[in-house]
Amino acid sequence: MTHKGYTARIDYDDRDKLFVGRILGLPAMISFHGESVGELRKEFEAAVEDYLSDCSQQGITPETPVPGK
Repeated sequence: MTHKGYTARIDYDDRDKLFVGRILGLPAMISFHGESVGELRKEFEAAVEDYLSDCSQQGITPETPVPGK
């Protein structure tokens, strides 16, 4: 799953019956979850947008994911 150049790793948590994702290639751990693929994509895109907004508010340049990491 990708959005604005950011890629997520997706796993399924059978115990909680949730898809769980983590944005790859960033020093900060940014995760999200959803009960369906549609909800998961929405939460992933929101997590990326929140990250970019937080960076903007703090006046810092967002980390760019490193390909292949």
